[in-house]
Amino acid sequence: MKKLLTIIGARPQIIKAAALNRAIRTKFSDTLVEVLLHTGQHYDHGMSDVFFEEMGIPQPTYQLGIGFGSHGKQTGKMLEEIERVLKLEKPDALIVYGDTTSTLAGALAAVKLHLPVIHIEAGLRSFNKRMPEEVNRITTDHASTLLFSPTKAGVQNLQKEGFLALNDAKKKGNADIDNPYVFHCGDLMLDNTLFYSAKADGYESLFSKHGIDKGNFILATIHRPQNTDDIHVLSEILTALNDISLADRIEVVLPLHPRTANILSKANTAAITQLTKNQLFKIIEPVGFLEMILLEKHAKLVMTDSGGVQKEAFFMQKPCVILRPETEWTEIVESGCAVLVGSNPKKIHDGYDHFKKELNLEFLEIFGDGTAAEFICESIIEHLN
Repeated sequence: MKKLLTIIGARPQIIKAAALNRAIRTKFSDTLVEVLLHTGQHYDHGMSDVFFEEMGIPQPTYQLGIGFGSHGKQTGKMLEEIERVLKLEKPDALIVYGDTTSTLAGALAAVKLHLPVIHIEAGLRSFNKRMPEEVNRITTDHASTLLFSPTKAGVQNLQKEGFLALNDAKKKGNADIDNPYVFHCGDLMLDNTLFYSAKADGYESLFSKHGIDKGNFILATIHRPQNTDDIHVLSEILTALNDISLADRIEVVLPLHPRTANILSKANTAAITQLTKNQLFKIIEPVGFLEMILLEKHAKLVMTDSGGVQKEAFFMQKPCVILRPETEWTEIVESGCAVLVGSNPKKIHDGYDHFKKELNLEFLEIFGDGTAAEFICESIIEHLN
């Protein structure tokens, strides 16, 4: 029996962890046991607790409650507390997801104790090291023993950095920090989207609750620091969305991230004033995973700066306007199903107009077949000492 300690802290990590936890509980309970640690990085009920409730994930054994402060302060506190838990639990390996502060702190704490790090969603690169997430990804990858990439492009990125994919190396037996293994596994978020899609239909009261015109709205999410920390940038994005809504008489539905809500609460700009006058612009509270799937399923178009929502839009076969100048999910853009626009209002308008004209989109099987969690569990059992 191998004991795994899993670090989560943000909405996307909770969603991905649900798929792996479900696989461990239902198919691998005789060989794997999982202990959950929640750092508290997303401390809002709508961004954390609701996902445990909806997705049937066991409550974490450890809740650190570290959700405030600078990157450095958060990382330091998390490092100290995760190290304490690792010494107490003595797991066989640590699992981290994605690219958050929680991911970095977990990887650093484990590798310094000579514990294997398993990085799920490894190899993704935006090639912009000004983004803290990019530094977190790279650092975590190079501290890991087992690296699971959701896409072939992720594997190729790691190969360019000196890693050798398992299939290419034809390695056998156990991996270690000096001999890491890289796997192309598919995407856990696809596992979950397929698993929960039908259940999401039970939340259709969301449309009547907020007066949303089902099938005739743009779904928007904005939370990245590059788009929210400067109120001028945020105002330009909101103005562009508002102008599109008014020009085309189409609703914009914006589930408001706590970071964005906090900044808007302190601002008093013409852009915000204009939003309040547009009945088609619907700012709603953060939604749970199932409600988000429902919104993505019935939106005409998705506009987002979230990496997870980009993928979910693709899973739901919806065109996506990415409110960032680059993305780690390059395959979505290369397929023609998404465009990069950053925060430039003209480019946001152009991206929307592009998908009004482009109707022949092809959503290829880029992210696997929905069995990533099983593959990851089998690989851990086979290759982790």
